[in-house]
Amino acid sequence: MAGSLKDQLHEEMTQALRAGDRTRLGALRMLAAAITNKEKDVLHDLSDDEVRGVAGKEVKQRTESIEAFEGAGRQELADKERAERDVLTAYAPERLPEAEVDAIVDEAIVSTGVTSVKELGTVMGAVMAKARGKVDGAVVQQKVRAKLGE
Repeated sequence: MAGSLKDQLHEEMTQALRAGDRTRLGALRMLAAAITNKEKDVLHDLSDDEVRGVAGKEVKQRTESIEAFEGAGRQELADKERAERDVLTAYAPERLPEAEVDAIVDEAIVSTGVTSVKELGTVMGAVMAKARGKVDGAVVQQKVRAKLGE
């Protein structure tokens, strides 16, 4: 399949290698390895959407690492993770605007008929299915809890 995200990834890896951009090359290689591991798990070539999902997880891992390194006073490691995250963001799913997330949460609450925080999981499932990796689950959970009155 010509023009796939995996093809684009391999082309960018070649460019980074030729340019001597070690940070970019390292981040792209890690993404390629994560994609290969996922393909071994699911036993098929990943679609562009699945590649975006893997990239989204890699971006989230980098974000968590940045917070941990900054909390520990390791700015140089946080900067390295930030640079890698910036490279990987191009492959991750686009994040939905906050207003759109609010609308999806409202719609999910109405469609599921949930009235209590005890049924948070039902609303979360509906929102995450509709948003398909374009929103952070922690953000959704916070919004659902606020709307259901916790």
